[in-house]
Amino acid sequence: MAYNLLKGKKGIIFGALNDLSIAWKVAERAVEEGAEIVLTNTEISLRMGELTKLAQRCNAPIIAADATKVEDLEQLVDKAMEHFGGKFDFVLHSVGMSPNIRKNIPYQSLNYTFLDRTLDISAVSFHKVLQVLYAKDALNEWGSVVALTYMAAQRTFIGYSDMADAKALLESVARSFGAIYGRDRKVRVNTLSQSPTYTTAGKGIAGMSGMLEFAEAMSPLGNADAADCADYCITLFSDLTRKVTMQNLYHDGGFSSMGLSEELFNKFTNNKEAE
Repeated sequence: MAYNLLKGKKGIIFGALNDLSIAWKVAERAVEEGAEIVLTNTEISLRMGELTKLAQRCNAPIIAADATKVEDLEQLVDKAMEHFGGKFDFVLHSVGMSPNIRKNIPYQSLNYTFLDRTLDISAVSFHKVLQVLYAKDALNEWGSVVALTYMAAQRTFIGYSDMADAKALLESVARSFGAIYGRDRKVRVNTLSQSPTYTTAGKGIAGMSGMLEFAEAMSPLGNADAADCADYCITLFSDLTRKVTMQNLYHDGGFSSMGLSEELFNKFTNNKEAE
């Protein structure tokens, strides 16, 4: 159901790859709610993914950009402003990758060259995006920038490796830049801490199916899926959340506030009694 929450608004969506992507769902929902969008991803992702289908569906241009390269981001923002005819209103940063995870290198044996790449792609790129937006004064007052994160920034999850460090940095960038952007331009900057989600990137994390099962059992409302996450992003882009900034917002069915659920307690108790 659409409510025209983004009627007249314009924005850039980073990171859509295929219909499993959270960014893909956000793009669809943004357009349903009345927004105009620009889609962006790296050249290699554009070749590997299915973004052309989404662009056609959303009547949106695709502008290739590597979020780790300031020059690419400058061209992206310039072209987006040209397309929109001026400033725009929202940005989704859905960018993350760990070569250490892809190479199955354990946390206690990290390749530091890979770590530098993880941090640059998954966190420093967010600062670069914000810095370019700020320098070009590209966002309207009460604009909104949202980056996707995960609560491994606060708690240790086996298998999440150096992505946890990257997410912690990402959330810090949101607070630090959010203070400046809010003060100077009335722009909001938040991170959205999503349930484990079966995206293309998520499939690359060791034990992902087990994480999903555990989180589902722990969360009173169950896991939030990609479509649920898109709905929440829309509220953060809308005028309904004008005074929400510098926050790490949990969207996880209650998982982040739980210690032990009844389902898991009973499971372990029953297993113990069976012994």
